[in-house]
Amino acid sequence: MDEEERRKAAVKRLKDKREFWGHVIAYILVNGLLVVVWWVTSDGGFFWPMWPLLGWGIGLGFHAWDVFQKPISEEAIRKEMEKGQL
Repeated sequence: MDEEERRKAAVKRLKDKREFWGHVIAYILVNGLLVVVWWVTSDGGFFWPMWPLLGWGIGLGFHAWDVFQKPISEEAIRKEMEKGQL
């Protein structure tokens, strides 16, 4: 990888992380509001905010996995290329 490719990869990772943290903030704010609505309008009945918390939380987990997994190394690429040769 030359310097320009490494720079582009680093910028992409930084943008991905920024987008992830924006996603986390939206998750907290929206779901916090839903919990407040439940608390104000219910008499302690069924905790319905668990459904958006759970559903969106699963998506947030996959987003975190995508953003924070290790980048593919040149060594791993080389090994995979060698496996493909028959």
